[in-house]
Amino acid sequence: MFKRSFHSKDRAGKSVKPSKRSFREDQKLKLQQKLDSPPVGSTLTSPIITLVVGREPRIFAAHEDVLSLSPFFTAALKGQFYESVAKRVALPDEDPQIFSCILEYLYKGDYYPRLLFNKRRASFELEDAQDLQNLGGRGSIESTVEIPGAGGALLKDTVIYCAAERYGLDELKRLALRKQGLQSGISVDVILRSARFAYDNTPDSDSKLRAHYLALIIRSRKTFKRSGTMQMEMEIGGSKLFFDLFVAMCNHVDDIVDIGNNRSPKTI
Repeated sequence: MFKRSFHSKDRAGKSVKPSKRSFREDQKLKLQQKLDSPPVGSTLTSPIITLVVGREPRIFAAHEDVLSLSPFFTAALKGQFYESVAKRVALPDEDPQIFSCILEYLYKGDYYPRLLFNKRRASFELEDAQDLQNLGGRGSIESTVEIPGAGGALLKDTVIYCAAERYGLDELKRLALRKQGLQSGISVDVILRSARFAYDNTPDSDSKLRAHYLALIIRSRKTFKRSGTMQMEMEIGGSKLFFDLFVAMCNHVDDIVDIGNNRSPKTI
């Protein structure tokens, strides 16, 4: 699980950009070989596919072989959403700003803000991250997005993770989760709204994003315990999130008891 990355303060402030650099050339090559994307700068000669995205349509264009890196698009280019004559795919339920990140990842192996390696700190950080508190690359640059029908701001990396789940892009899921672990200064209501979104848009078998939120809430339990938003969300219910949270808290207590029993046998 990720290091503690969210803090009770509402927002991170602005700061001077820390010195940073991306991967060295050999590291870039290794990363590209792992990611589900073609090498940057490769010659793309496949047909151009038009993608009509969103309820208020926005037009995108991409190479067929790049889109085919996703199992979803491999099927879509043969299915009911594909107009073969016009070479057009309709995605009315997708959000354009999120889809833009998906395309950026498919072509470049990352999306803004990029994951950079800070040689001085020997750690990863986000491009243009605001880092007033010297948290080592954690920042709130473009940390949230507005999605129609979500009821408010959501964590961008959570929405991208859920999109990657739909498109069958496992490496993008791992990248989005790693980036989310570098965010800080996120308010309680955004965390809870994003957790609900994650539960609504991932299968019950998901063991990464859901567990990330459960661990986050447990680690920051003092903040959430005092939160009127948390109380309201729990009273409203309607999400498996809170039962999973109860089970995770029980497991956490059991672990503490087991540690205590190992030192001086007793029961609770």
